[in-house]
Amino acid sequence: MRLAGKHALITGAGSGIGRAIAERFAREGASVLAVGRTQATLDETAELVRAAGRDATTAALDVADADAVGALFAGLDRLDVLVNGAGIVDTHTVEGVEIERWDEVFATNVRGTFLMCKHALPLLREAQGAIVNVASVAGLVGVPNRAAYCASKGAVIAFTRAMAIDHVREGVRVNALCPGTTQTPWIERLVDEQGEKLEHLEARQPLGRLGTAEEMADGALYLASAESSFVTGTELVVDGGMTAR
Repeated sequence: MRLAGKHALITGAGSGIGRAIAERFAREGASVLAVGRTQATLDETAELVRAAGRDATTAALDVADADAVGALFAGLDRLDVLVNGAGIVDTHTVEGVEIERWDEVFATNVRGTFLMCKHALPLLREAQGAIVNVASVAGLVGVPNRAAYCASKGAVIAFTRAMAIDHVREGVRVNALCPGTTQTPWIERLVDEQGEKLEHLEARQPLGRLGTAEEMADGALYLASAESSFVTGTELVVDGGMTAR
């Protein structure tokens, strides 16, 4: 098992990619602290982790809340892997996005990632651990009607590179995972509530389908494990060829 005996903290763990990462890490031997906004969904994730035979704890909080994040880390004495999976999307151009929504997207996607990393670093130095920031292909290329989201994920990628350089001599590796369009509850809402066409979303990938949350979890596992011991400051793109065009 590639994460045997490791302790992992995963934000955005209540559903989608974050939940898949929590389950995958557990199957590879990690104890998991699942963080998200809603306790009910975190409880479901914890059940999956325990079904894999690993310890599971949960914390319901807003990653953009500095006091809540500080309190969370005050109760921790060990951490080997941090996965920043919490994120929100906006589906507007720059003219259409409200200022309050722009700030909300950046609060979760960028400020939340910053706060989690800032507080995790002392523990990760001690463990010679790893950070996986879940960014997006939207941080690498322009995606229509995603102005705030693209900007925020671009910031996460730049932040990842800066952290990798700052902390490489301390034994902490920092990388970004850049998923392409992935079958998650968000995509289901996009199709059901906002009228986007599933076939159009599928066609964006040369492979002709959406990715799965499990495939993204495999990428996160690689970046978190010793298999990527010579990898830091980079983006692992898992997108079915979307950015190759």
